Amino acid sequence: MRLSRLAFVSAAILLVAACSNGAAPAASRASASPTGDATVEVKLSDALRIEPATMTFRAGQAIHFVITNTGTTNHEFYLGDEAAQMAHDGEMGGMAGMTHDEAQGIGVMPGETKTLDYTFAKAGMYQAACHVNGHYGAGMMAAITVTS
Repeated sequence: MRLSRLAFVSAAILLVAACSNGAAPAASRASASPTGDATVEVKLSDALRIEPATMTFRAGQAIHFVITNTGTTNHEFYLGDEAAQMAHDGEMGGMAGMTHDEAQGIGVMPGETKTLDYTFAKAGMYQAACHVNGHYGAGMMAAITVTS
């Protein structure tokens, strides 16, 4: 009895290995924990891009952003709807590339990785954007959809 159970387990392991074709699963930029919280890896580049370029979350879901500046210039990661982005862009216009940290955004120096924990309170359309030296006007933003 013990030998046939061992044979069955061995056969099951071989079957699973054969079906997997040996390829490892693709890495995900976002992962959810059992509580529904999410961790998202974000890259800011001198090509004036935020990756991932689109993100979707649930209202009330705690998000742990891990943001890396892969470029050689300062960047920032600022969260808000379009009106908040426009207001922040006007504020940053007079700072000549200087960044600062606040509840909905952080400055990230070249080569640096920082984290930002944020929860979107309600459903809607939001953006993550960089407002350093006209980067927002050049399209350095990512679309964020928050569902209910």
